[in-house]
Amino acid sequence: MSEFETHIRQAASSQAHDSTASNTLKDQIAEAGADVKQRAGDALRASTEAARDKFKEAADAARDVAEGAADRFQDKAEEQQRSGADFVTRLAGNIRQAGHAFESDAPFAARGINSAADYVEDAAEKIRNGTFRDLVDGASDFAKRQPAAFLGLSVLAGFAAIRFFKASGSQTSSGGEDAS
Repeated sequence: MSEFETHIRQAASSQAHDSTASNTLKDQIAEAGADVKQRAGDALRASTEAARDKFKEAADAARDVAEGAADRFQDKAEEQQRSGADFVTRLAGNIRQAGHAFESDAPFAARGINSAADYVEDAAEKIRNGTFRDLVDGASDFAKRQPAAFLGLSVLAGFAAIRFFKASGSQTSSGGEDAS
């Protein structure tokens, strides 16, 4: 074999070896790229699931807080509703006492005042057990049946409400002074 042929064979062999090495390097790079891509996808899925779990936990916590606040608000509203109903019941008793004062001198006025007291007692019961809509409907019906009594009651209710709010405000401020 000539030196030239040997050199050509070596070159061909070297080229084949370089080609195999090149293919091996390409394969290794492709495998490494695929591995990185797989790991990145896994990390993205894991972080997405973790974020979803955290958002769900936050949403659950927010819902629990909102439900607790709604329960406390409803309890406070029911307490105020009972307190208002008790006040209106006392007002009805005061109106009835005023009606008794007129029985001997002005029986017609006494009947009107007692009718107003009955309406106020009904309103107290609706405040205690009913809805706001029931109260409005009852007031509307009473105003249609007895407009003069309704007007008088409205004035009395206004004075009573002012007195109630003043009394509530002074209890709150005196309660704050006791705690100091």
